[in-house]
Amino acid sequence: MTDQSIVTGEREYFNGIPKIVFEGKESANPLAYKFYDENKIVAGKTMKEHLRFSVCYWHTFCGTGADPFGPGTLKFPWDENSDPLQAAKDKLDAAFELFTKLGVPYWCFHDRDISPEGSSIQESEENLNYIVDLAKAKQELSGVKLLWGTANLFSNPRYMNGAMTNPDFKVIAFAGAQVKAALDATIALGGENYVFWGGREGYSYLFNTDMKKELHHMGTFLQKARDYARSKGFQGTFLIEPKPMEPCKHQYDFDAATVIGFLREYGLAEDFKLNIEANHATLANHSFAHELQICSDAGLLGSVDANRGDPQNGWDTDQFPTDLLDATQAMLVVLDNGGLGSGGLNFDAKVRRNSSDVDDVFIGHIGGMDTFARALEVADKIRTNSDFCLLKEKRYESFKSDHGSNFENGNLDLAALADLAKENGEPNQISGKQELYENIINQFL
Repeated sequence: MTDQSIVTGEREYFNGIPKIVFEGKESANPLAYKFYDENKIVAGKTMKEHLRFSVCYWHTFCGTGADPFGPGTLKFPWDENSDPLQAAKDKLDAAFELFTKLGVPYWCFHDRDISPEGSSIQESEENLNYIVDLAKAKQELSGVKLLWGTANLFSNPRYMNGAMTNPDFKVIAFAGAQVKAALDATIALGGENYVFWGGREGYSYLFNTDMKKELHHMGTFLQKARDYARSKGFQGTFLIEPKPMEPCKHQYDFDAATVIGFLREYGLAEDFKLNIEANHATLANHSFAHELQICSDAGLLGSVDANRGDPQNGWDTDQFPTDLLDATQAMLVVLDNGGLGSGGLNFDAKVRRNSSDVDDVFIGHIGGMDTFARALEVADKIRTNSDFCLLKEKRYESFKSDHGSNFENGNLDLAALADLAKENGEPNQISGKQELYENIINQFL
């Protein structure tokens, strides 16, 4: 067997697709990177170190293109086996073949993505442990690492009224068992983070919902999950991923500002950060960069789900990111933040329903990786080769003076402000120069 087959198994699922390499922007090869050169140094680090790309398991290996109007269009060879556990093993082989051919350093999963749910909690845990042992061996052979793990607390009908916030305590207890097993799996695989996405933590009808009680239960659940993981030696970061609605009418993790307030209220901000998804940001009527900036300002920017929505669709389309302007604005925030720490850029994205060839999965990831690689370079050039950062700093230079500095430090009361206003008279009008900022960004795109 070749080294590749040791990692992926006996069968090659993406037959004829070679390892994807950097060929430069002049290349006409759709299965090559045009901008992502993992060893290229940008702002003092390699692209690989900056971007920390990750492939998500659920869309790439579990999503078949099904939608409310029809069944799936993607026929995966790793789903052919009628034995669910053998099919899960085949899927794992295919996954690590794709990871290694793409050359990504990370992957991430929900528990039910990688192993089938059993007829009991014990059987589900046995299934998960079996696949985790196989994944651990593949990680060691390939060098691919786990960015984060999580539990699917939204698909099974038992969670139709939520998991952590369910009005039935027995459901909360069941969710506790599932999260415990998912945390154990994440720890066993050396996961650098653990994510909570409140897929059904919210309400569909306000007047059958006790929001105060449900939010308290959610805070308590997260505290106990944190305490358990820490007791088992987990040193990584816990992440919460905001989303405003869908599947619920209103979700409790509506946006970054909402989540940050929640974390602070329940004493979780020392252990938790946020995983920001671009498509979720736009569903909340925010920009991707806005949500990143809110987190960065709070010191709670943890990781990113890199995708995009369609402005003509008001739902979560999870498309691969190809908007260079959007990605560049995001990378401006990330670079100002000093990077993503233990987080990364995870492609929570799926090929379109009518993109049914096996190479489309590779092309989607290649396009997303090239977009963010190019955005990284553009953002770095904007920051180092233009007045972009200086312009913003100059807008606030009045706070470097005696009175402005005193106000900023809390040393001026309202009466003092009134006295200074009378002394200064009407302030001069100062332009915000928005068009200049926009033009500078466009100049470097």
